[in-house]
Amino acid sequence: MDRLISSSQFLHLVLLLLSIMSNISCINAQLHRDFYRNSCPNVESIVRSAVEQKYRQTIVTAAATLRLFFHDCFIQGCDASIILRSSGNNTAEKDHPDNISLAGDGYDTVIKAKAAVDNIPACKNKVSCADILAMATRDVIALAGGPHYAVELGRRDGRISSQNSVPNNLPHSDFHLKKLLPMFAFRGLSVRHMIALSGAHTLGFSHCNQFSSRIYSFNSTHKVDPTIDAVYAKELQGMCPQNAPSRVVIPLDPDTPQVFDNTYFKNLQRGKGLFTSDQTLYTKRGSRSIVNMFASNKTAFERVFIAAMTKLGRFGVKTGNLGEIRKDCAVVN
Repeated sequence: MDRLISSSQFLHLVLLLLSIMSNISCINAQLHRDFYRNSCPNVESIVRSAVEQKYRQTIVTAAATLRLFFHDCFIQGCDASIILRSSGNNTAEKDHPDNISLAGDGYDTVIKAKAAVDNIPACKNKVSCADILAMATRDVIALAGGPHYAVELGRRDGRISSQNSVPNNLPHSDFHLKKLLPMFAFRGLSVRHMIALSGAHTLGFSHCNQFSSRIYSFNSTHKVDPTIDAVYAKELQGMCPQNAPSRVVIPLDPDTPQVFDNTYFKNLQRGKGLFTSDQTLYTKRGSRSIVNMFASNKTAFERVFIAAMTKLGRFGVKTGNLGEIRKDCAVVN
């Protein structure tokens, strides 16, 4: 029988979740939806307006902002440390090889929203870049056709950003389920949460080098990964010749790459997951049932996705004196 994880792995994941529950509950008590009710009551509409304008200008805004949020939260927690620039002898998170491909439009979305907020005298230097990123992410998801949900607020901005924090903290495109599960569990996320968050690959694009081994040099017996649909593999080879230039990008969702929907899961059912980390969700029986549910029920997918985004948004946040509200999102005060 093809099992999702072994009994010992399951026990380890349970212990991981229990070990961080007390920290999460403490953080949750400090984050709340109306955090800026007195200091900047219209912050959400201000951010939304700025994000809408950016979204109309650049088609990659949604995917870029969403990916920026994920990378920020996964590395040191949701503290906008991903936005800090390198300085002096310090190489920041954003300049680590795993983050170099983050599109500039994600950063620009936050910078523009921050400027719009600070342009209101009563709100100037009152709202953190971390909260602006969280709100902007929610807004681009809604603009792309996804659900609109309430965002918990009250994060402070981190003061430290180092490339040394990145290794082993981000899922890679060639990861299988056994590597993905503990990475998400450490952040308080269940298997369902992980699969729902993977559905964010309904938006955006990838460079060819992230999946080229699947279509040219999979292993000694198969040049092409046998879990890829044969026609799709041929299409990918046509779009991504071997040693393709870095300017070539391929949509993560070949059908609706600019729409936040559940087509990603339907593609997995047809062998059209672009990354190993995508298709593995369907090739393993335990996770396949969840993929099938999300493929057939968009409402169920959105409900779990919102819960997962809320949980991820609590991970590693700085509150009170543990952080600051940056005047410039790219530089510590």
